[in-house]
Amino acid sequence: MLHILYLVHDLAEPAVRRRVLMLQAGGSRVTLAGFRRGDNPLAAVEGVTPLDLGATRDGKFAQRLKAVGHAAFSLAATLRGVSRPDVIVARNLEMLALANRASTLFGGDVPIVYECLDIHRLLLRGDAVGKTLRHAERRLGRKARLLITSSPAFIENYFLPYGQIDTPVLLLENKVLTLGQKMHRPARPAEPPQPGMPWKIGWFGALRCRRSLELLAQFSRRMEGRFEIVLRGRPAYTEFADFDSFVAAEPFMDFHGPYRNPEDLADIYGQVHFSWAIDFFEAGLNSSWLLPNRLYEGCRHGAVPIAMRDVETGRLLARHAMGALLSEPSADALVSLIGGISADAYRGLSRSVTAEDPKNWICDEDDCRALVARLAALAGGPRQAAPIQVAA
Repeated sequence: MLHILYLVHDLAEPAVRRRVLMLQAGGSRVTLAGFRRGDNPLAAVEGVTPLDLGATRDGKFAQRLKAVGHAAFSLAATLRGVSRPDVIVARNLEMLALANRASTLFGGDVPIVYECLDIHRLLLRGDAVGKTLRHAERRLGRKARLLITSSPAFIENYFLPYGQIDTPVLLLENKVLTLGQKMHRPARPAEPPQPGMPWKIGWFGALRCRRSLELLAQFSRRMEGRFEIVLRGRPAYTEFADFDSFVAAEPFMDFHGPYRNPEDLADIYGQVHFSWAIDFFEAGLNSSWLLPNRLYEGCRHGAVPIAMRDVETGRLLARHAMGALLSEPSADALVSLIGGISADAYRGLSRSVTAEDPKNWICDEDDCRALVARLAALAGGPRQAAPIQVAA
């Protein structure tokens, strides 16, 4: 059985749990190690007890660098008793540094995979900070045997023009993990509201975009209750002056907390008509290039995605002739787009979503096995490595 050491920057991130489940479903054994982000609990993954590398704080880059340095110094002790992995997967740049250290501790020849699903704005700066970070990424990436990323725009706009990684690339989109027959049930989109009841827009996942929050609040007030905004997930409190107070003061907006992914997706998306697939957090950069989890989640379960026309998400939807596409980020534009939508028009938009091949939005057991097979090939195939002790 292939043994994968998975190094992550935030053990509580739902996408980490999803990736571990994917690797397990593909037939591998996973050792998970990473940082705690503030007071968030460790990732709850069946059969995996994470190795704790320490605590980091959201938005505190210098503190994160210090934590990585401390973790690198103590990594031998952290990994003592862990059997030699066949592959090390590093999620994000700081973990790539630790992956290089871990590979050295295990003999220096363990293949490294760099999993980069976001391009941090610091990497794109033209000053000394940006140049230093890009140099570090190139240097640390020399030992990487594979780059995993989630959007072709990341490759086209960053990795190729900046010459960051000279290694094969695996495009692994943020699709919905569907394990077991129950998860393959057909999408059941919400029915149009009864007279006097509101349309609902769901904004789910990592809630980090202040501009989206303000735009949705303005729109819902303009519509005077004909639309309600439903928020679920993990707010990035560092990006908002006071997220909880802001939402509490909005008459047509509610926050319902975190949810389980993928277990709760059908239920929560089945309660909304539209899925907010817009992110201005790093407009023109990462936010314009990414294909977010919520795009796949909403489409898989029949919610009509709302996206900006001129970003990667909008271009993908346009190719499929589906979704509601905004030409400009304003409440006026949103009112014009969907403010007067009829039940028949909504059903047409919904049918364009549900008519798509579900494989465009889901990752199943075959995909999990294909991923693990690709990783196994880096190690020359899985091998039964005897447990070894890493010297302190």
